[in-house]
Amino acid sequence: MYPQRHPHHLCQGWRRMTSPGGGAEAGGEQHHKHMEQLAQLGAVAAGAYALHEKHKAKKDPENARSHRIKEEIAATVAVGSAGFAFHEHHKKKDAKKHGHHH
Repeated sequence: MYPQRHPHHLCQGWRRMTSPGGGAEAGGEQHHKHMEQLAQLGAVAAGAYALHEKHKAKKDPENARSHRIKEEIAATVAVGSAGFAFHEHHKKKDAKKHGHHH
């Protein structure tokens, strides 16, 4: 019915632009490098938001429960994003070692 798309289909054009010489090996490394960097950025942003909500919970006792829930969700997202960055770091190393695209 529909063609199956790569999970990161939005990165397809980005991968082509950043691949030096269009080589599959370099493109795979670059893709995983960029995904690792995006995951790191997500981890930092979610961590900062968790700290923000923790501060709001202290300053706004009337809505502290809501702020604590948001803090926990943001902290969970930060941990998940950091795990994904770790995963992409190893995919990048494998791509470099084996010359694989994914």
